[in-house]
Amino acid sequence: MFGNLSGPTLLVVLFIVLLLFGAPKLPGLAKSLGQSMRILKKEVRSDDSGSDEPTTTSPAQPRGTDAP
Repeated sequence: MFGNLSGPTLLVVLFIVLLLFGAPKLPGLAKSLGQSMRILKKEVRSDDSGSDEPTTTSPAQPRGTDAP
């Protein structure tokens, strides 16, 4: 992902982020980014661990009635 960024380029990008968001907001930003990544990974793993069947299902029939 960051394969094309060399050391000086990465430092410049980090400096710009620091200027945009300010030092006090960076911990909160990092925390929310980490939570978002954790949720994304959990959702991807839950989708991969399921069967190969499609996730869409046919509409359920009302209980107490038999199909003709």
